[in-house]
Amino acid sequence: MNSAADVWSRVLEILSRDLTPTSITTWFDDCIAVDLKDSLLVIYSVNDPTDFKHDVIVGRFSETIKAALREIFSGDFDLLVLTQKEYASYKSAKPSDRSESYNGKCFTFEKFIVGPSNKFAHAAARAVAESPASAYNPLFIYGDSGLGKTHLLYAICNVVQRSYPDFRTLYVRGEDFTNELISAIQTNRMVEFREKYREVDLLLVDDIQFIAGKVQTQEEFFHTFNTLHDAGKQIVLTSDRPPMDILRLEDRLRTRFESGLLADIQPPDYETRVAIIKNKSAQFGLVLTEEHYNYISENVTSNVRQIEGLVKKLIAYRDLMHGEINREMIDRTISEIKKTFAPTPEIILDETASYFSVTVEDIKSQSRTRDTVTARQVSMYLMRVMLDIPLKEIGAIHGNRDHSTVINSVQQIEKQMSKSPQFMDTIKDIKANITAKK
Repeated sequence: MNSAADVWSRVLEILSRDLTPTSITTWFDDCIAVDLKDSLLVIYSVNDPTDFKHDVIVGRFSETIKAALREIFSGDFDLLVLTQKEYASYKSAKPSDRSESYNGKCFTFEKFIVGPSNKFAHAAARAVAESPASAYNPLFIYGDSGLGKTHLLYAICNVVQRSYPDFRTLYVRGEDFTNELISAIQTNRMVEFREKYREVDLLLVDDIQFIAGKVQTQEEFFHTFNTLHDAGKQIVLTSDRPPMDILRLEDRLRTRFESGLLADIQPPDYETRVAIIKNKSAQFGLVLTEEHYNYISENVTSNVRQIEGLVKKLIAYRDLMHGEINREMIDRTISEIKKTFAPTPEIILDETASYFSVTVEDIKSQSRTRDTVTARQVSMYLMRVMLDIPLKEIGAIHGNRDHSTVINSVQQIEKQMSKSPQFMDTIKDIKANITAKK
């Protein structure tokens, strides 16, 4: 399973919340994930002959990266940034000295807080992990972003790797499956691509909804699914919605996804949220009063990821301000966390462009093709309804257009939605994709 690369990709997504695209490109564009073992992520800058980037990453960004790793794994993780010389020595080490699989300490069933909202999905995932391909195949877990779907995928993987050491296990995100397919087509490596995905014993695909609407990707995944299923191999999929609600998913894939077991995860109820807050607080050494636990659980209700982020931010305030945590501090942290988990303009642009099969550059350009104009207007509308930013800023993001253009675009989309239920579904679909990226 390509875990080191996947974790590094997740880290960059988290860093992009606070760093500008220029900073991400400047310091991390040529960074690769070398290894992931125990509680250590190893990275290396490919084009860094003088070790200048190495020194900057270590000096300026190491703690930020470690914080991102804590958010991903809900536990402390170390970071090793290799110099060019160290990289050569590391790569020459015996394979037995290195590992590219997730440590069971990171995502386990034991660390998953079970409540009424996720009990069924947890039980189904555990059954699959203990006896792959004998009960529920495929297992399709769905629910909003931040509720623990990825945690369950890796918990399955960790159990399978321990219980069935000879199993070939592969985790991939739906979006990455598409990107790998494009690369394989461009480099004439389709044989290797198909071998990679069709010769595994356990395939776990996170956010499968992102293949919807992509004709060639769906064609390839259809045959991959059939090959594995017919061979008695286990398939586990996650999505932010059930198959019937993935609007542009081909019917033949929808029926196959629904042929196994569907298990949904709902937002945690009050008691489960309290348990999660107490668990995360204990894990990170934060002591709160019962009143504070109850207050947080009443005001942070959407997902587990927000709860984790809030606990970590409270710890940061406590350590930096050297003071006791009070209601005022909790209120401020709740407000900041909710803003942090809002989508960015970049995510809205990317997902809108992807949906209409155009590029972000097309949206910002002067192009007047039908798909480009629709994508541009939809993007403006979504920024207007999903973000708290002024019309002038929305216009600037879309190629320095004036605020009247933004108003007209918003009105055009609202008019189309009122006339066409199908177009309204399109907007809902794009919003769901955007929410899943947060």
